[in-house]
This record gives sequence, C-alpha cells and structure tokens, in this order.
Amino acid sequence: MSKNNNDWKDRLGVVFSTDRNYGFQTENETEEEETLPKNQQRLRVSIEKSGRGGKTVTVVKGFVGGDGDLKALGKLLKTKCGVGGTVKDGVVEVQGQLREKVIQLLRSEGYSDTK
Repeated sequence: MSKNNNDWKDRLGVVFSTDRNYGFQTENETEEEETLPKNQQRLRVSIEKSGRGGKTVTVVKGFVGGDGDLKALGKLLKTKCGVGGTVKDGVVEVQGQLREKVIQLLRSEGYSDTK
C-alpha cells in the first residue's frame, strides 16, 4: 500500500489555491544545501554582546552547507575551546571572548579564508 501523495495533513498551512497545477511542497521535500569544501568557505568570526544579557559570545558566520555539517563544526569548536554554545540560523555561537582561538582552530581544520 503506497502513501497518498495528496494527504491533507502535509499541507495544513495552505488554505486554498485556484491554480489546478499547483504542487504543494511539504517539509520533507526541501533539499539540503550542498556543503562547500573547507578551503572555499568564507567564514567570519566576530565578538557580539548585544541582546545576550551582557554575556559575550564569539560568532562564526558565513558557513555554506547543510545543517548537519554546521552542527559538526559547532561541536568541534565548542569541544576544542572547552565551552558551551549553540548552532542556530546558520550561525555558530561559542560562549566567551575566544575570537583568536576560534580563528586558529578553523585554520588548522582547513578553513583557509577565515577572518
């Protein structure tokens, strides 16, 4: 028995469409972005404090790739630095003022275009 492709539960956010050829896109149909090689990544490391209750975090932006690879990079940085942090919205946040250490770690891992 095959799954019905017109299952109404997959399109709860769509109210109505007058286009007869409209294809409803579900969450599991979205394609994951292909991860660029490490030497082609343009990562930018900065220190931010605003909106975090006075806490300082080191932010890594500019990663092009899938969520799994980004989470792996975040885990690597948090483990090597020995601190906590998070990965959300395509950005890695590492707790503390560790800009130079994060840049050094990224370059040693092969991310050559890092500032």
